[in-house]
Amino acid sequence: MAGVAAPVSGALLCALLWVVAEAVGAGPGGSPAPGAFGRVYRGAVNISAERVYAFAYSSEPGQVDAVRVYVNSSSENLQYPVLFVVRQQKGVLSWQVPLIFRGLYQRTYNYQEVSRTLCPSEPTPETGPSDQIIFVDVASMAPFNITYELLVTRIENFQLETNKAFNFTASPSQPQYFLYKFPQDVDSVIIKVVSDAVYPCSVVSVQDIVCPVYDLDHNVEFNGVYQSMTKQAAITVQRKDFPGEQFFVVFVIKPEDYACGGSVPSSIHGNVNRTWNLQRTKNLQVTIVPSIKKSVYVQAMFFSFLSFLSFYLGSVVVAFVHYIRVRRKASAGRLSPEDGSGIMTSSHPITASTPEGSSYGAIDESSSSGGRQFSSPERRPPAGSDTDSSVEEESDFDTMPEIESDKNVIRTKVFLYLSDLSRKDRRIVSKKYKIYFWNIITIAVFYALPVIQLVITYQTVVNVTGNQDICYYNFLCAHPLGVLSAFNNVLSNVGHMLLGFLFLLIVLRRDILHRRAMEMKDIYTLDYGIPKHFGLFYAMGIALMMEGVLSACYHVCPNYSNFQFDTSFMYMIAGLCMLKLYQTRHPDINASAYSAYASFAVVICLAVLGVVFGKNDMWFWVIFSMIHVLASLALSTQIYYMGRFKIGKCYMGVFRRVAMVLYTDCIQQCSRPMYMDRMVLLIVGNLVNWSFAIFGLVYRPRDFASYILGIFICNLLLYLAFYIIMKLRSSEKLLPIPLFCIVATAVVWAAALYFFFQTLSSWEETPAESREKNRPCILLGFFDDHDIWHFLSAAALFFSFLVLLTLDDDLDVVRRDKIPVF
Repeated sequence: MAGVAAPVSGALLCALLWVVAEAVGAGPGGSPAPGAFGRVYRGAVNISAERVYAFAYSSEPGQVDAVRVYVNSSSENLQYPVLFVVRQQKGVLSWQVPLIFRGLYQRTYNYQEVSRTLCPSEPTPETGPSDQIIFVDVASMAPFNITYELLVTRIENFQLETNKAFNFTASPSQPQYFLYKFPQDVDSVIIKVVSDAVYPCSVVSVQDIVCPVYDLDHNVEFNGVYQSMTKQAAITVQRKDFPGEQFFVVFVIKPEDYACGGSVPSSIHGNVNRTWNLQRTKNLQVTIVPSIKKSVYVQAMFFSFLSFLSFYLGSVVVAFVHYIRVRRKASAGRLSPEDGSGIMTSSHPITASTPEGSSYGAIDESSSSGGRQFSSPERRPPAGSDTDSSVEEESDFDTMPEIESDKNVIRTKVFLYLSDLSRKDRRIVSKKYKIYFWNIITIAVFYALPVIQLVITYQTVVNVTGNQDICYYNFLCAHPLGVLSAFNNVLSNVGHMLLGFLFLLIVLRRDILHRRAMEMKDIYTLDYGIPKHFGLFYAMGIALMMEGVLSACYHVCPNYSNFQFDTSFMYMIAGLCMLKLYQTRHPDINASAYSAYASFAVVICLAVLGVVFGKNDMWFWVIFSMIHVLASLALSTQIYYMGRFKIGKCYMGVFRRVAMVLYTDCIQQCSRPMYMDRMVLLIVGNLVNWSFAIFGLVYRPRDFASYILGIFICNLLLYLAFYIIMKLRSSEKLLPIPLFCIVATAVVWAAALYFFFQTLSSWEETPAESREKNRPCILLGFFDDHDIWHFLSAAALFFSFLVLLTLDDDLDVVRRDKIPVF
């Protein structure tokens, strides 16, 4: 039967061609010439002569036959191009030669050789074998003859296979596209395209099985999903997005490299026509591999949550051990501590320079009314009498001029102890620090809501337009879920939220225990150790949670415009940590919440201005560097004089004081600074900040948000190192828990930074250049290097917070008039 069917089909095709020839022959265009696949036809056309060719073939069910048409004309006359029209059963495709492409600034590029793949048709099993016929019309309106060449071929490897690489060549006038059908057991695939050459710039597009196929530079963006490419591209495609369970993969070469970060050829000036022919060919290799299964999503989510829930388990164990130790001490009877004498040895410079037992720098309880306030338990207000009275809060303890004068005397002494700077009413100070907590919640809500709305809009635009150049993902490890294009980058931020909430619980536990001790009027709580104010710790926990939320929002669609979302709360975390570190030994003179958050607002405004103007505008960097240096000087003076820097009523007195100190101590008599430790810290800090200012002024980094974050982090690390060194110099101890947290912080930060610098994408470059840095997943087949950075940085921040929370636990049995201030 098969031997009989073949001659019958051939006879039908011949009869069909004869009928068509008779029909067309009756028209003015003349009869079509029967065409043969793989044969080159040459001829000439003009206004009165055109050529028509007919190509017939037969398709079997389940077989996809694709036809490619190659044409060429030696004419460069743009007034009279050669017109080619291809008619199929369900569509028409036409173009002209020379084929004109437009580039930047309306530059034109003309190609005389063009080849196009015709939209294939696949017969259904119900209809059986299908006979197809293609007409190719060649015409021109030129009053003279224009020669042409025509070649029509059938594509043998039109359908791509899973896990099998396929190599081909394309150019702007010779685009390529191929068909892919989903296997039965595959729901998602990744299309990987690589090339050895960076240029010419190309575009990879995934389009549904619809004719016509958009395969030219000016229309490839009209349909489907697409992304630009230099050496590497990757697109994840899901079966659910294509009802027919098949799609076209289209490859287009752009006439210019500007979109991929390249430059326009220098030989092109203005609107000049130039024939490029095949000078911009590119060799490409495409491989389609199955993506991960749904079970991997479940494993990744379990791993993410269980990894951080283990921190909860560890915290419960530590709290239980601590509870057992406290119960044992309580049953054995608490030993009274040595009134700090064992903490401050005679080798310390402070005590070595003072007479034995004189406690120089500490406030004598009988010296002044200010120093005697709440100096004994019975003089203190009831611990449970905290109220929300704004009158108490605004009174702020220091209402009398003599107390203001006493401030100047105390804070400018050479050696200070904690009792000198913890004289205010504990209730009022605690309420002021709680403002940090409530304000950051308000800021978080008002900041996060528009951010969430904006990134949802970004993701919607990506899904609707199909333009994957909008977002800078690691496309080799971008796993979609729902409307999200890279769910793994969002999921990996869960650690910040879980550990931030755990830190809040730890702080809450300490706060409750402290309040109970206050209610019991425990002398160690009232007169010993660092004064406990938890408002800043609560604010730090909220900031860590919000960093996770905003980082997740940024990774919904990471790009140049919304990077500040990922860094805004990092500024606040670094600032709050510095404030908390300073508050530890200076509880009465720390910055108020309003001034602190106002400063953060200024920093975020500068970050936004840096995103807009920081690319190439020199004036912005000059102004920013001046602000940076002046702010460093002003803050240094504030710290050096413990807030007593005003001269008269003029706030500019801070700079007059700087000039006076430099002149008196460094020029006039070169005397030793009055506060040597503070001076060393501030000199090093100013050198670091001035170095940052000079670096920004000279190099003008494009990533301005990371530049500011670097300034904050370096200052925080410098201050923390200074604090720990001074603590050890003062013969204070590091208990096992803070020591463990310090080591864990250093180790985890080192590991986190290693993964952070494994750059997988960069919005400082074009999307195509950024994709050159893309790399496959490295953890569970689901998470990439940047996701591991999210995991480790969340843990590192958590341990960093614990360092600040537990660093001075050894001082809980030391009198405050024996704890030095530095």
